[in-house]
Amino acid sequence: MAAIRIVLVDDSSLARGLLRSFLEGEIDIEIVGEAANGREAVDMARELRPSVISMDLEMPVMGGLDAIGEIMATKAVPILVVSDVANAQNACEAIRRGALDVMSKPELNGVSAAEFVAKLRMLSRVPVITHLRSRPSVAVPAPSPMPAATPHAVGEPGAYRQAIAIASSTGGPQALAEILPALPADFSSPLLIAQHISDGFAAGMADWLGGLCRLPVRLGTEGEPIRPGIVYLSPSEAHMAVTPARTLTLMPRRADDLYHPNCDILLKSVAAAFGRKAIGVILTGMGHDGAAGLEEIRKAGGTTIAQDEASSVIYGMNGVAVARGAAQRVLPLAEIAFALRRLAAPEAVADMTGSRP
Repeated sequence: MAAIRIVLVDDSSLARGLLRSFLEGEIDIEIVGEAANGREAVDMARELRPSVISMDLEMPVMGGLDAIGEIMATKAVPILVVSDVANAQNACEAIRRGALDVMSKPELNGVSAAEFVAKLRMLSRVPVITHLRSRPSVAVPAPSPMPAATPHAVGEPGAYRQAIAIASSTGGPQALAEILPALPADFSSPLLIAQHISDGFAAGMADWLGGLCRLPVRLGTEGEPIRPGIVYLSPSEAHMAVTPARTLTLMPRRADDLYHPNCDILLKSVAAAFGRKAIGVILTGMGHDGAAGLEEIRKAGGTTIAQDEASSVIYGMNGVAVARGAAQRVLPLAEIAFALRRLAAPEAVADMTGSRP
């Protein structure tokens, strides 16, 4: 089996040295280049044909954001952003530009090293698309005119027809950055999101998404009543769920939990709390988390949607949901927001029982 070819990009030689020390003992990994700035990274991506790149963001000559944009538009390579937690919003913007995942800069311990190596191995197997920024969207029916971006008047708890739960992982931030901005300021349903993300980055992601869309986006908090027109993002340090009283609860995370936050926990709790008023959406991502939860929503009489393979960065967890028959509709990413707008409209009739292969 061919070795995984890695380029390390960081303006600090000490940081590159630490990352190199995590990788040097791995027999299936070869470090083919080290770059001190984004311009060098762009050149190495073209000349060395790495399997995956570890990319810092704050660098001289060319920063990581510009380098990611150029790499993905010329010779696409899977990119792992390795950044300070304080730079979380820029890390999320890097994902929107084409990077696949983000993690905080590892410390000199076994846990950090193992996470870094595991992410690089996983991402090296992900096919990526050159010209990602200009990938054509699937045509969708013309939506009704969007309201102007005005401050949202948050409704009372329980004053909504449906609640929407979204599960996503690798590629999910890009998908959410397309779905949420397409929802109007008077959107009448709450949205609850479990997005797999490294610890410390969820708050920055909430701020980043909030800057892109008309709806308020915030981290869910313990005991908070669910209100219409608010996007609740689960922190990664706990698993967010909905209680029978339709408030949020944060469940402690165990050391051996594979997914954080857990999508199945959120979707199953929404199925139990809302029944036929539950709408479940499963987006791109590695693994199978969320598939069982989507199945629970369908069994409860709710509406279920999965992102299709063609528009997914990874057709993993959504692919499992489709294979299980948990998804009533399989839609291109460009159609999901329109479907949610129709379902949340006061006059909507939730007729989503037809399936699309």
